[in-house]
Amino acid sequence: MSHEAAVPEKASGPDIQPPISVPRRGIWGWMLFDWAQQPFHTLIITFVFAPYFASAVAPDAARGQELWGLATGIGGLAIALSSPVLGAIADATGPRKPWIFFFSALGILACASLWFATPGGGHITLVLIAVALAVIGMEFSAVFNNAMMPDLVPRSELGRLSGSAWGLGYVGGLLSLVLVLGFMAAQPDTGRTLLGLEPIFGLDAAMREGDRAAGPLTALWYVVFVLPMFLFTPDIARRQAAAGAVRDGLGRLRQTLRRLPRERSYFSFLAASMFYRDALNALYAFGGIYAAGVLSWSITQIGLFGILANVTGAIGAWLGGRMDKAFGPKVVVSLSIVILTLCSLLVISTTREEILFMPLAGEGMRNLPDIAFFVAGAFIGAAGGSIQAASRTLLVDQVPRERVTEAFGLYALSGKATSFIGPFAISLATGFFASSAFGFSTEDAQRLGVTPIVALFLIGLVLLPFVKSWHKEPTPGVSG
Repeated sequence: MSHEAAVPEKASGPDIQPPISVPRRGIWGWMLFDWAQQPFHTLIITFVFAPYFASAVAPDAARGQELWGLATGIGGLAIALSSPVLGAIADATGPRKPWIFFFSALGILACASLWFATPGGGHITLVLIAVALAVIGMEFSAVFNNAMMPDLVPRSELGRLSGSAWGLGYVGGLLSLVLVLGFMAAQPDTGRTLLGLEPIFGLDAAMREGDRAAGPLTALWYVVFVLPMFLFTPDIARRQAAAGAVRDGLGRLRQTLRRLPRERSYFSFLAASMFYRDALNALYAFGGIYAAGVLSWSITQIGLFGILANVTGAIGAWLGGRMDKAFGPKVVVSLSIVILTLCSLLVISTTREEILFMPLAGEGMRNLPDIAFFVAGAFIGAAGGSIQAASRTLLVDQVPRERVTEAFGLYALSGKATSFIGPFAISLATGFFASSAFGFSTEDAQRLGVTPIVALFLIGLVLLPFVKSWHKEPTPGVSG
């Protein structure tokens, strides 16, 4: 029987239960994966290590933005090329934990090695390789962990589960950020942390050891908090030997790709998410770098920005999960895109001298750019948390359970297929406008370099009306 008809309808209905009864500790073990992994996104990709790299390791902020885009783009390209294949093989073999273990080990080692990114760029190539490997390890781990979600609770509870887990992750990111900024990362000029303390463990402020310690801390945090998932969350049984699974998995993937254009809702969701998630990831990845270059923010200010974004992200993900259950995930995703687009425009149009491209006049308005950035950060955090949680449940609506790992592999592909285009576009645009032939300042080059983010959000929003959701549609996943 064709998957385009009856199977997706049966697999996504509201009364379908998970195949096993999962104990509460198994649910919490799965949710703690988001808690374990969030410091990678918070400390490494966004608020501490990325701006440190741009301001202290790279030759200058614009070059740092360019090189960071190159490293994260290469990592995204590797994921885009291999995640659907590995997802299809994993569906054929069955268990997801072995895959999570392998890629977790890769991510842990890569994050720990960032300690050696000393100021001045002595090992800049090795640092960029480590960043790319960390992206590959952490993102692939998430692909296989996400695929475990439909086997834990009934479909009617997936939105709340996903939102709660994502909110828990933001809390973990917040606590790790407070730990780094409050007790480890110090300003080179004062030698004090955000709380006015000397860095713990004798970390050298002049050598930026507190900022560099974000890498080893991320690795240690992940090791400790991912253990409950391995210990308590049930995995599905092995289906077949690996040798035959490779052949069967690749065959199933070929069949999926051939019929995918006919599954209009599934295809449209993958296309839409490809653009809006790439925009969100680029906004996260370059937000701290942008603030450091355009507003001359210190690591401490960027950290406060990150704390605010994580607080509102936790709230947004939790509320988004409740909205998901009440109105369906597509409503949550659409509203979040609108908010993120408006916030991106506010960020791009703000410098020390202007807001919304309008010049500021008067001494009393000099703090308005900082306030505007903090307001934008609060809404970006809330909308970003809700859109990522709702996207997981919206994907589950598109496929039957036996294809869910492959689907999350294609989901990673749809996100990563442009995740290297987004950073590469920002890298190329920044380098293009920074060239002497155009006469733009470093600040203006950074502003113009991040404009692709707005276009990516809008493309994703345009494609969403073609996507069906279980909450609103009685037969999700049926080709239209």
